[in-house]
Amino acid sequence: MARHTASSSGRLGRPSADEPALPVRVYLDYGGFAPLDPRVLAVMRPFLEGGVGNPSALHSLGSEARESLEVARVKVARLLGGAVNGIIFTSGATEANNLAIKGMALAAAKAGGSVVTSAVEHISILNPCRDLEKGGFTVTYLPVDGVGRVDPETLAAAIRPETVLISIQAANPEIGTVQPIAALARICREHNVPFHVDGVGAAGRIPLLVDQTGIDLLTLSGNDLYGPPGAGVLWVRPGVKLFPQILGGGQERGYRSGTENLPAIVGMGVAAELARLEGQAEALRLTRLRDRLIEGVLARVSDCRLTGPRAERLPHHVSICLRAVKADSILMDLDLSVVAVSFDSTCASKTLESSHVLRAIGCDLEDAEGSLCFTLGRWTTAAEIETTLDLLPSVVSRLRALIPPRPFS
Repeated sequence: MARHTASSSGRLGRPSADEPALPVRVYLDYGGFAPLDPRVLAVMRPFLEGGVGNPSALHSLGSEARESLEVARVKVARLLGGAVNGIIFTSGATEANNLAIKGMALAAAKAGGSVVTSAVEHISILNPCRDLEKGGFTVTYLPVDGVGRVDPETLAAAIRPETVLISIQAANPEIGTVQPIAALARICREHNVPFHVDGVGAAGRIPLLVDQTGIDLLTLSGNDLYGPPGAGVLWVRPGVKLFPQILGGGQERGYRSGTENLPAIVGMGVAAELARLEGQAEALRLTRLRDRLIEGVLARVSDCRLTGPRAERLPHHVSICLRAVKADSILMDLDLSVVAVSFDSTCASKTLESSHVLRAIGCDLEDAEGSLCFTLGRWTTAAEIETTLDLLPSVVSRLRALIPPRPFS
């Protein structure tokens, strides 16, 4: 794929013929948005250009659309290592997480039912849980250790007879921590409680096979697999019952009504197939680049520390805290140098609140204000890592000159 460049509109992509060539942009925010793989777009294109029917239609174009839908379902199921009929297509991971949390809780219909999750989950888990609390459910938010990991023994102690669902993310999108999912799944099985895993950012990068691991529900995002936005999946183990959250024509076995976004779903299927075939090799390459970035930042920038674990983290993820400098200032300075990174969670940043994840792992306000996140991807190169390492120390030094740093205690 061609390197990303910054057009005059500020978007990623090639400049048009009448635009001047601008410096190549270093894009290290794949966790916020992963560019569409050209191989995915090539398969999607006919579905975007017309000549395809509604999958619910009875004519031949509808039959062809249904077949394409089912082919995509098979491809996603292969990536997850689970039953094809467990795939429910949604508009994205947020909808899938809402369906998992509220759908499972309401289907259980237990008075005073209980849900267990962790303090570092994505807001599309935490907010549905808070909504359940308003309806009389009890939610237990498990604490985490200093790198954001859930202790399996803490989970076991939190399960009660009325617990109807346990939801723990596979990996944290803000600090990169990979959870001990297999150990947590065993505890859920021992207590006969359904186990939901938010797999966004992890699937296709670390092993996440539902049958092998014992996961009962799993959320995916098409965009995080280098597919299009607008498509997601909730995989549900056959036999597990959900209460639908979107009612209408009964599509997706009645769990998610509404005409399916066929172009995006087809694209997600292709992206899932590529992740299954190429994900392991890609993860190894990204791990090497990730480690080079971590080592370089820690060596070149003073009063800086890694958040999350050193080893048991996502292969494409680097998160750091810097003292006496604000992350948004660093981000803007780097952006002027055509390096794109993020701070906190891209989704949570809209709330204008400090990071709940950093608070949960014991970071104080000054830590949180200087928190940066670098997420690498399919087109990240070693040269881009070196460019970032060359630019970051000078940016931090210039900003810190305004306020002397207070060393970490």
